[in-house]
Amino acid sequence: MILCCGEALIDMLPRETAEGESTFSPHAGGSVFNTAIALGRLDAPVQFFSGLSSDLFGDVLCSGLAASKVDASPAAVSSRPTTLAFVKLTDGHATYAFYDENTAGRMLTEPDLPDVAADALFFGGISLMVEPCGATYEALMLREAPTKLTMIDPNIRPSFIADEPHYRARLTRMMGAADIIKTSDEDLAWITGSADADGLLEQTGAQVILLTRGGEGVSIVTKNGTFEVPAEKATVVDTVGAGDTFSAGFMAQLHKSGHLTKAGIKAADQDDLRAAASFGAKVAAITVSRAGANPPWASEL
Repeated sequence: MILCCGEALIDMLPRETAEGESTFSPHAGGSVFNTAIALGRLDAPVQFFSGLSSDLFGDVLCSGLAASKVDASPAAVSSRPTTLAFVKLTDGHATYAFYDENTAGRMLTEPDLPDVAADALFFGGISLMVEPCGATYEALMLREAPTKLTMIDPNIRPSFIADEPHYRARLTRMMGAADIIKTSDEDLAWITGSADADGLLEQTGAQVILLTRGGEGVSIVTKNGTFEVPAEKATVVDTVGAGDTFSAGFMAQLHKSGHLTKAGIKAADQDDLRAAASFGAKVAAITVSRAGANPPWASEL
């Protein structure tokens, strides 16, 4: 079982009406939500932990999780509103404006933490950048990391970071506890000031660093060396959810091969990691070929 821990929100995606007017269309989203959805569609056993609202948008999120075979029973439900993210697309690349004050996701606290039955936990997204939810997710990761596999994808959104030194300190602690760190080249540059994933491996003690570079593929960095996995060719409609789907594909394949545990990731060899990253690239290519975060089902592969 995989427990995805992080934000669920409504992406307001830009659209054009039949009359040519610009508008926004609401779609269920959020980085960690997207990863959970993709895992469920890939037939991996997955649960979701977040702060969810009982409002109409919260109903959309819960329905989306259920429709993709994600167990949302660990989530904390409240009457606070759902986070909204307005998306701007430039040449298919997404930027975001978040509306998150006093929301169900933002106000998650440690008393909301669930008991964990999963073998692996996934963290990331904007939920780590703000309080009190950021401290809550950190507490959960540090509580479970000694015995459970943990993976983190920071998925940096600089415009959403209110206290950069505080956030950087949190990332240092969480990445220091992680078994797997997935980061884009842009995020790595923000985190470390360089493109040196080997340095990040040494600083954190992670078993695996996944450095994604869009159409240039993925570098897999381990203590036994670095190797490359090419990207799958795709006609890009937009990049919303691409990295989230890659993470899901990587975890789904490791789960299938029996390596998505604390002991399993240490035993994974280059072939195991290459197969997982290749599968992640394959499912991410499908996601970028269609609008919004719409990961593929296992039956489409």
